[in-house]
Amino acid sequence: MLAPAHAQSLAPLRAGQLPALETSVPLRDIAVVDGRPLAISDAEVWRLDHAGKTWARLPWPTGVSSAAGIIDDGTRAWLLTTAADSGAVTGVARLHASEDQLQLQPLPPLPAPLHAVRGAWANDILWIAGIGADGRAQLLQLQTNAEQPRWNVLAGWPGGGAPSSAVARAAAVLVSVPDPSGATEKLWRWSAADGWSERGQVPGRLLPGSGHALGQANALYMVRDGAHADAPARLMTFQTITGAWATLPGAAPSGVIAAGAWTDGMFWAQRSADGTRVDFGYASVQSNKLLLRWLDWIVIVVYLASMIGIGLYFYLREKRNSTSNFFVGGRSIPFWAAGVSLYAANTSSISFIAIPAKAFETNWQYLTNNLIAVFGLMFVAVWIVPLLRRLDLMSVFSYLETRFHPSIRMLASALCILTQIGSRMSVILFLPALAIATITGISVTLSVVLMGGFTIIYTAMGGMKAVIWTDFVQVIVKMGGAIFAIGFIIWSLHGGIGEFVSTAMAENKMHLFDFSFDLTKATVWGFIFLVLFDVVLTFPKDQVLMQRTLSTKSDKEAGRSIWAFAAIMVPGGFVFYLIGTALFVYYKANPERMNPLLPIDATFPLFIAAELPMGVTGLIVAGIFAAAMATLSGIMNSVATLVSVDFYDKLAKNTTQKKSVFFAELMTIAVGLIGIGAALLLSRFDVHSLFDVSIELAGLLGGGFAGAYTLGMFTRRANSPGVAIGIAASIGLTLVAWLFRLVHPYFYLAISILLCIVIGYLASLCFPAPTRSLKGLTIYADRND
Repeated sequence: MLAPAHAQSLAPLRAGQLPALETSVPLRDIAVVDGRPLAISDAEVWRLDHAGKTWARLPWPTGVSSAAGIIDDGTRAWLLTTAADSGAVTGVARLHASEDQLQLQPLPPLPAPLHAVRGAWANDILWIAGIGADGRAQLLQLQTNAEQPRWNVLAGWPGGGAPSSAVARAAAVLVSVPDPSGATEKLWRWSAADGWSERGQVPGRLLPGSGHALGQANALYMVRDGAHADAPARLMTFQTITGAWATLPGAAPSGVIAAGAWTDGMFWAQRSADGTRVDFGYASVQSNKLLLRWLDWIVIVVYLASMIGIGLYFYLREKRNSTSNFFVGGRSIPFWAAGVSLYAANTSSISFIAIPAKAFETNWQYLTNNLIAVFGLMFVAVWIVPLLRRLDLMSVFSYLETRFHPSIRMLASALCILTQIGSRMSVILFLPALAIATITGISVTLSVVLMGGFTIIYTAMGGMKAVIWTDFVQVIVKMGGAIFAIGFIIWSLHGGIGEFVSTAMAENKMHLFDFSFDLTKATVWGFIFLVLFDVVLTFPKDQVLMQRTLSTKSDKEAGRSIWAFAAIMVPGGFVFYLIGTALFVYYKANPERMNPLLPIDATFPLFIAAELPMGVTGLIVAGIFAAAMATLSGIMNSVATLVSVDFYDKLAKNTTQKKSVFFAELMTIAVGLIGIGAALLLSRFDVHSLFDVSIELAGLLGGGFAGAYTLGMFTRRANSPGVAIGIAASIGLTLVAWLFRLVHPYFYLAISILLCIVIGYLASLCFPAPTRSLKGLTIYADRND
């Protein structure tokens, strides 16, 4: 039966005990400081020894009369220091602990004393929430890594009330405040973009100070069923994206007097019945692996074998002594196959995994790019692609040599190679590896090697024909799996499509157009700006896409391939954003089925592994493979083409067609291996959104050379010295925008292209105009001739 599993939580707790502390002194707070548990009272400090067996008393730090508590995240801790006369918090100091004493690193004093203080730290920002002397709520913010840190005073939460917890998440903070009735608590969220917004009711009463960040998008709390201090406390997660609460099974301590962050969990202190000691317990969230079953493996093996089979077929069928066959498929590809291949190359694992994750986290704003890009592709199909196809190129950068100079060609080609390997291959290869590791338990390293290895084999064997025809099969596999996943999610909801639509609309998850003029956001104007420069004016810069259009039979067929690509882009885009929205609705209704330790980019792989029936899981995993391999194979073939045509054939002596093909095959393997290495490097970082990373890297690396095409095709005055200056200046200035975070990363590419065009054209005016014939190289020459 096709039914999702709802029987148990996917994040059980592993509980344990720490040694008891023999003292009758009331504890103020507990935390982990420099890797070891620490407990403080009003005037005493204890620390667990290295062996984890006994508590040792440390001297109270000099210069501090008393403390109100500790702010900690499990790795770092800050002591809240108080004024001796009023007990109000007046300062904060970074805590370090040696073997025999506490060391304090004071921060600037608070702007004014605060009572009932709670704090949190994340991304080098320290947050302080409390009540001022006038009874008003205040929120303070301090950049801890600044050369001269100072407090930024922000407006307090609506309605006031003493905070019971504070949790920092990315550039936002969650503050819980008891209701005036005392029965429940409200959760408030502050961010720079939205200010304060209510995030609903807490399902009970929080243990004061128990809130801590967990994973990329969760907060972990201790929640009591009643207001009494001895009431059992459940460990619960609050999912910051869906706003849903889930109970973690495996621990329900009672009589908890203090709690602190623990590795992937929490630890707590309980007073013994006779009051002579303090007992400590802890619980860590466990991340269980969801292994593939036999039918899933059969589906995956059949898919991988078919890809190798297609590569082998073209290897045996085609003569290996023609660069035209290897690089552009002998220019015999039908337009519809090239169009489908264009879509396959454009919808990588970023589309299959990162875009659903982005839609799950936010809304459909990024889909605006697809809608606007269709209009840009219409222009490309009529003007740009036929012009280049008539030149019978294999490397699109050959145009830059003809129009400008061989050095411009080689510079642009080198930047393109760096962009493809650095900003695309690494992300595209790492994403499915993350999915495979999430599902099967196979390490990310082994998954990257397996994925990259299979792609290298069939791409090196079959050349461009293998790339295009495997793309065709892969589009069917991945889109079939994606559509099935959407239908399955909607079918599994109790309210069906009605619940799906109502929940999505109520949470504004289908919001598409943002017409604001805020350059720090992804707006309609930003997408128009991006499409104008990245699609309309500089489509030829993308060797991966252009190589498919250059493989068609004629310039007319090349234009038709772009029309086919545009026709698929919009419905395809809606499918992947619908997956993210469907996942949001599903996990809002079933919060216990989320694993709070997994990154946001693993949301769709988690659903595939945990909820789908046997065989279907294998099909969609094969779709993840297909999404990645379609783009990877194109990148490998295209980069090998650039290295061979733009460098080997230009610099090597006594080359032949056979030698060039053999060199291209070796380069395909080399590029694949470098991409594997880059993906393994990326896997060592905790990246919040790989979708954002791919956009950012593409903007920093890819815009410098893209404007050269606009200068070449749309102007007659641009020359090689001016273009070289434009490329260098655009890269440098875009790096400045990145360093100072002046605009949203989505603008980097468009800004870089615009800078290259403007600076390149103005610089060209300082040098003599081109004297060579421009016939067939600009749209103006085509019109006049």
